[in-house]
Amino acid sequence: MRSRRTIGEARWPGLAEFVTLAKAWQTDAITQLLGFVWRAYDLLCERVLSQIDCAQADLDLERNITQLLEPLIREVMPGCVPYYVQHAPHEFETALEAPAQPPLPDIGFVMRANPRIMWPLEAKAIRTDKAVSAYVKEIQENFLTCRYAPFSKEGGMLAYLVAGDPSTAFENIAARLASKLEDHPRFPERNHKTSKHQRSVPAGKRYARGFQCHHMIFPLSDSTE
Repeated sequence: MRSRRTIGEARWPGLAEFVTLAKAWQTDAITQLLGFVWRAYDLLCERVLSQIDCAQADLDLERNITQLLEPLIREVMPGCVPYYVQHAPHEFETALEAPAQPPLPDIGFVMRANPRIMWPLEAKAIRTDKAVSAYVKEIQENFLTCRYAPFSKEGGMLAYLVAGDPSTAFENIAARLASKLEDHPRFPERNHKTSKHQRSVPAGKRYARGFQCHHMIFPLSDSTE
């Protein structure tokens, strides 16, 4: 791992401060920010997806949708929340020595009081409800190794489903993860489930071992719902 410090590490070095600030990522706050994501998806459907056939407009689909989604999240967020949303923020905490690039989740909710603390969302385009291998790999290699969300006990995955049934996709994700997926009690009408895991924490780090992953499936057309 790195021995040199980033600007963020120099400005906000204390672990005790992280523990205090990370408490802001309580259930209500996380439910609130997830609600912003779902409202942004509704706007994306209304303004973009309902006007096109994504099966015929699939060049760089994952990046296209994520880049459209992030400003819509910002649009529905009030200015009084203690975090801001950012497209493709670097996770400097788990970066290796240069020239390696820091991990780069697709969307991050970043604490205003300490920008080193981030609640990440990773996005994957899923062509069919059976094609979940890349989606599960992101969870296993990034979230469950603490590369993403080192200072948070939760994080989220966005699945952009091109064709198929969300329920079948959830079943296949659960099977690949060997983990039970449960409905989120605050979003019963949405394609939103959670799973619980134990992370592999790097030696010498005091990151939380227990981790909850949010699984949010965004159908890209009416035929997938």
